[in-house]
Amino acid sequence: MHHREPHGNLAPHIPADAYHRAQATGQPVVIVVNDTPVGIPWRRLLIPFAIAGAAVAGTWGLVAALCFLLDTAAHTATVIAGAAGPIGVGGITLKLARTRN
Repeated sequence: MHHREPHGNLAPHIPADAYHRAQATGQPVVIVVNDTPVGIPWRRLLIPFAIAGAAVAGTWGLVAALCFLLDTAAHTATVIAGAAGPIGVGGITLKLARTRN
């Protein structure tokens, strides 16, 4: 049998014998309603994964930026060394970059 009303709008069912016994003796009827949602709490699972994903994406972005800066620094040092020519101190001469033939 299908319920036509949405879940949660129906009153809890009291069996007839429990109702008649409560009416005859005056004892209270205790109704226990389990309103715990059934299934996986997706929000509780997705928030940590979203935070971890953002941290991973940020870390990869930081690594890519660092690689780009180091590559740029290496090229800049090569250009400066090639333009400066040999450097000599106290009779020792160092050639910082090779000339292309």
